[in-house]
Amino acid sequence: MAHLRSRRRLALAVPVALSLTASLGFLPGVASAAPSAASAATSADGPNLAYVVNTKSDRGTIASVKKAIAKADGTVVTTYDKIGVIVVHSANPDFGKEIRAVRGVQSAGATRTTPLTAAGTTDEGAADYLSAAEAAKVEAAAVPESEPLEADQWDLRAIGADKAAKINPGSKKVTVAVIDTGVDDTHPDLAPNFSASQSANCVGGVADTSEGAWRPYTADDYHGTHVAGEIAAARNDIGVAGVAPGVKVSGIKVSDPDNGLFYPESVVCAFVFAADHGVEITNNSYYVDPWLYNCVDDPDQKAIVDAVNRAQLYATKKGTLHVASAGNSNHDLDSDAIVDDTSPDDSTPVTRTIDPHECFDVPTQLPGIVTVSATGVNSLKSYYSTYGKGVVDVAAPGGDRLYQIPDTPSKNGRILSTMPNNQYGFLQGTSMASPHASGVAALLKSKYPWATPAQLQALLKAQADNPGCPDSYDQDGNGTQDATCEGGTRVNGFYGYGIVNALKAVK
Repeated sequence: MAHLRSRRRLALAVPVALSLTASLGFLPGVASAAPSAASAATSADGPNLAYVVNTKSDRGTIASVKKAIAKADGTVVTTYDKIGVIVVHSANPDFGKEIRAVRGVQSAGATRTTPLTAAGTTDEGAADYLSAAEAAKVEAAAVPESEPLEADQWDLRAIGADKAAKINPGSKKVTVAVIDTGVDDTHPDLAPNFSASQSANCVGGVADTSEGAWRPYTADDYHGTHVAGEIAAARNDIGVAGVAPGVKVSGIKVSDPDNGLFYPESVVCAFVFAADHGVEITNNSYYVDPWLYNCVDDPDQKAIVDAVNRAQLYATKKGTLHVASAGNSNHDLDSDAIVDDTSPDDSTPVTRTIDPHECFDVPTQLPGIVTVSATGVNSLKSYYSTYGKGVVDVAAPGGDRLYQIPDTPSKNGRILSTMPNNQYGFLQGTSMASPHASGVAALLKSKYPWATPAQLQALLKAQADNPGCPDSYDQDGNGTQDATCEGGTRVNGFYGYGIVNALKAVK
């Protein structure tokens, strides 16, 4: 899998991120940002690449820039008029440089480093499927009024979600959109809560809402289905339960069919689609490819940050809260320097040292997005989870197969959830932490339906339980600290404002 938060992390940065609005983009009007599709051919002078061109949002500027795009041998794929983002394909090797010189263009750059012809998520490690024999063992341990496999869901009990469901399972008027690899809505644990009218395939930048377009390509594209189950698997005496088993869940597929990567134009489409279809919360367990960190002194990477930021700000202004995973690199996002040896991930990576205050993990470090770190059964930061004071907002169960083993029938420290083709499996990562936080946010939105995204984020932080920084974080016992937690019991780099609490949310 590409960059699902196994790759990196979904998180959010505060002081630096706030400056992005002024330095990289603005939020134009609130009217529909639905794309207008266009057409045709490209020059064959170089590799055919995809670009985002970011402009002022007035009609005159967009029209003149489109003419300049055609003159520079570019083909407009989609235009998001209200946020001033144009998706373009061009084989002109100088397209980026030429279009950046055009009046009205605020930023422009390639969204990939390889040609269009032929995995960005945040789960950590391969999936572990639950066999029939193992399932029978778990079912034998079931207690009354629980789901058949719930005995293995230590994560629900860790945040009081099992008790919360008896008080308020969430409202059908609240939808969490899973921006991911697709969701298998035919799974019996997901079908009762699935919203097809708020689902689409956004790959390439244009939303396809035809029947089933949102489903995963193959069973190996299980990431989005697992995430969806963590949020809203129904309490229907089948399999597992979600954190908010009464809310709706939708799927917006953004993973490329050839390499599984999450390209910027697809994510822009997803945020706009979610906003225009009344989605209350999006879950983002990935980072935008091909750069783990996007440095704004590079014109291509700046354009990516700008385009995705405009789209998520548009959705936020229309009432959508975004929740994202912090990443799985055990990076400190408040440090002075991080070595990135994975970017670009669609061609040959080049080792570089970046400053996370100037180079951003997108969408995690964009303004207003809730960044989530991962914990295990002992409420300790998972060994892989990225962290950072002032960046992480809250923490949630993401699993830890090495150092935090639960006393459950399967003794599996990872997170059990739904998989394609009516199966169940364990995964771990900040990819799994983010949907737990999204589920709690959905419970809060159910209780406070008029809460704005900012108010919802404040409520999410207020109900969290903060264990404070551990006295020691030497997970492997070799005498060396594996990560350094900065801060106190109110807010710190490992847990932000604390570990989310579903029971407190409904009370």
